[in-house]
Amino acid sequence: MMTTNDVAKVFDTVLSIPGMNDVVKIDLKISRKNVLLLNHVIERGLSAKENDKPSILMTSIQEENLQELKLFGEECLQKAGLIELSEKLSLLGDTIK
Repeated sequence: MMTTNDVAKVFDTVLSIPGMNDVVKIDLKISRKNVLLLNHVIERGLSAKENDKPSILMTSIQEENLQELKLFGEECLQKAGLIELSEKLSLLGDTIK
């Protein structure tokens, strides 16, 4: 049975494999609905609440990489022309809480 520390070491090893920081080009065709959902999932995953236990993978990722992921979500929104809609939906969701 692997301990939490062992699993963290495995994740760290996988993320340290040569070439993992290389930039890749991904040509996607994705619906606007899925762009909104993808950005929401990214934001939700990056803003875990204090009482939520973060995954071992999330705790082993550097802040710089998390920022890149957040920027990716924002870039997807921008390219799909959905920034304003996303902001308004976020405000609407905040009023419900």
